[in-house]
Amino acid sequence: MSRRKGGRSQSRFDHRPEEELVTAVEAAALLGVKRATLYTYVSRGLVRCVPEPGTKENRYVRSDLERLKTRHDARAGHAAVASGALRWGEPVIDSSVSQVGAEGLAYRGHSAVALAMEGRSLEAVAELLWTGRLPEQDPRWESVEPPFPPSELAKMLPRDTPPVAALSALVPLLAARDAVRFSAPPEQEKARARRVLRQLAAWVSVAHAPGRVARALRAETVAESLALAWDSKVKRAPELLNRALVLCADHELNVSTFTARVTASSGADLYACLCAALGALSGPRHGGACDRVEALLTEVGKPERAAAVVYERLRRGESVPGFGHQLYPEGDPRSPPILEAAREVRPEAPRVKVARAVQEAMTAAGHPAPSVDLGLVMLAEALGLPPGAAATIFAVGRAAGWVAHILEQREQGHLLRPRARYVQSPRG
Repeated sequence: MSRRKGGRSQSRFDHRPEEELVTAVEAAALLGVKRATLYTYVSRGLVRCVPEPGTKENRYVRSDLERLKTRHDARAGHAAVASGALRWGEPVIDSSVSQVGAEGLAYRGHSAVALAMEGRSLEAVAELLWTGRLPEQDPRWESVEPPFPPSELAKMLPRDTPPVAALSALVPLLAARDAVRFSAPPEQEKARARRVLRQLAAWVSVAHAPGRVARALRAETVAESLALAWDSKVKRAPELLNRALVLCADHELNVSTFTARVTASSGADLYACLCAALGALSGPRHGGACDRVEALLTEVGKPERAAAVVYERLRRGESVPGFGHQLYPEGDPRSPPILEAAREVRPEAPRVKVARAVQEAMTAAGHPAPSVDLGLVMLAEALGLPPGAAATIFAVGRAAGWVAHILEQREQGHLLRPRARYVQSPRG
């Protein structure tokens, strides 16, 4: 039996290995229904069930149950809706910035994949996200100077500081030197955002190569700044980095974007909002997923070990990072263009081969398609970038979307302050 989802059929037995499964008793209790009603939901394709090996029992996908419960609770009042909505549930904020749907990812009505493959610059996409209008020509943002000697920040950071951590140290320093950052009008804020994005790209290597910062700041584009800061020897590096930046520019209410909006709703300045977003991005279940993929490739080591490592992880019930996305049951549309770029530019790179072998092993095992995280790691390896570069590409690109949501939240003007529903602690 199957159900329609995203225009294709989906078996009620399909599920990703990382999805939590529960028993029939637990599933019925979660929904507050009898088991017969649970079986009706399964027959209607509303809840997926998975046979339990060696028994006649089935297990039920918890995310399906929670999504169904949220919809049912909508009839019971706003409190129940909000409680479920904050856990991959129903939408809670109106936004015109981006949309995730069956057709893929769109920025203000423009396909993100089309923008990336057409070669539109991150600068043009940022202006689209911030204003709602896509420039006819890619804009040229003014070059900026380092606000203080890069060597001064380098002295405070260990040489092996991950690039995202270095940027998290940089942004508060930029804020401290900008005395007029508070309650800035929208046009001034957009100019400030352009300068900040240029700085983010140029300072990624400050911990181990502070001498590259000034040169990177003189580059014409954000993508070129990244290529210079990392000293990539690949001729097409700016072009392919730009493709990845555009595909990472926004993704609706992800954790870091929601954090930026909550912070913006308090009236905090742009730098404070970006600091909050960078903190959320660092988590292993968000931007830090790229670091987990890098660790997986290190664990595999050689292409011929990929299948054994993947199957052993699956046997232990562990997830394989870099695959599957809850919003894209048919595959993350951002991944193929980035994977293609990595294969085009340097397919012979050792860790690119390892990543491809892992992808093949997952495909052979019938598991979900690669997420954007695997694509970013493969591209970073193909371009010869340092550890942590994939997560940094994600952060620099996503900063464009953070700014768009910060501006939109200020325009909406309300404080994001949900209430908690008190429940008795099981520990008493």
